[in-house]
Amino acid sequence: METFKSKAYGASGSLIGGKTLKPMDVDRNEPKDNEVQIEVLYCGVCHSDVHQVANDWANTIYPCVPGHEVIGRISKTGSSVSGFKTGDIVGVGCMIDSCQQCSACHDGVEQFCEGPVGQTMTYNGYWKPDGSGYNTFGGYSDSIVVNEAFLIRIPDNLDISKAAPILCAGVTTYSPLNRWKVKSGDKVGIIGIGGLGHMAVQLAKAMGAEVTAITTMEEKRDAALALGADHVLISTDKDAMKAYEATFNYILCTIPEAFDVNPYIDLLHRFGSLVTVGLLGPYEKPVNNMQVAMQNRTVGGSIIGGVAKTQEVIDFCAEHNILPEVQMIEIDDINDAFDKIKDEEVRFRYVIDMKSLQEV
Repeated sequence: METFKSKAYGASGSLIGGKTLKPMDVDRNEPKDNEVQIEVLYCGVCHSDVHQVANDWANTIYPCVPGHEVIGRISKTGSSVSGFKTGDIVGVGCMIDSCQQCSACHDGVEQFCEGPVGQTMTYNGYWKPDGSGYNTFGGYSDSIVVNEAFLIRIPDNLDISKAAPILCAGVTTYSPLNRWKVKSGDKVGIIGIGGLGHMAVQLAKAMGAEVTAITTMEEKRDAALALGADHVLISTDKDAMKAYEATFNYILCTIPEAFDVNPYIDLLHRFGSLVTVGLLGPYEKPVNNMQVAMQNRTVGGSIIGGVAKTQEVIDFCAEHNILPEVQMIEIDDINDAFDKIKDEEVRFRYVIDMKSLQEV
């Protein structure tokens, strides 16, 4: 297999400074018949990137080149690629391939690929490591190679400098809102008004729901209202939390760290559902099933979305004029951006202008 060098920013994982992102070159395979090579134009910065670089989930393969919210231009196509051509502007989300043979893949939910190694992630290799150490490198680079079936068409009316976070933050929140059939008249709570939550507020509002932003930070009130929230609930205000008990038909929680879910369960109306995204680990305290059972409530979880759902949310955002609120940075600002994400100082999503990589 022929390879080529790709400029990138990544973490080596070495003992000294190995979790700081630095310039590096990585080897990429030339596109196969059904793959395309993409010149990366913009790449979103996800909280998952921070976790992965730090090996917080104990599964990171180094060197680690993050980035799974990619907007780029096709620069080369394999011989059998028929749906896209050189020069097309496309998106790439969390996956670049899967077995494409199992029932999950046939159902358009490749994030649940049942193949031997699962889906191939945009970076950090296979979803189910096979022991080979196979690695993939993400969008903090000048190029990326992707299976044609995993490309997302970007509508002409979307600003490509802002659209990248839709490919993860957008589909991660849209997928459960759509799965649980949020509709006009529903009362919906969105917990956590950050990278995911700020997208969820806009999406739920466009679905017709009455949306309440739920946050610990009073200083996010104005921003949440500007995003379209009808109400803001400060979760540290015990009286306000009491007043909202048994209110919501649906709650989407975007808190990325362990937390106590039980106070939020009390906010659900009977038959209401609370779904957590972004948390890949246990809640801080066990779920009190008394609170769940006595009102026939549901507590669930969700991860990303398949290719079809990602295309659906991109088209939905284009139709409803929804875009992430982004701060544009250059690639050499990325370590500072990681620190600010950890300190919750970003409003609401960083996007890297990847032309800055050429100046490194």
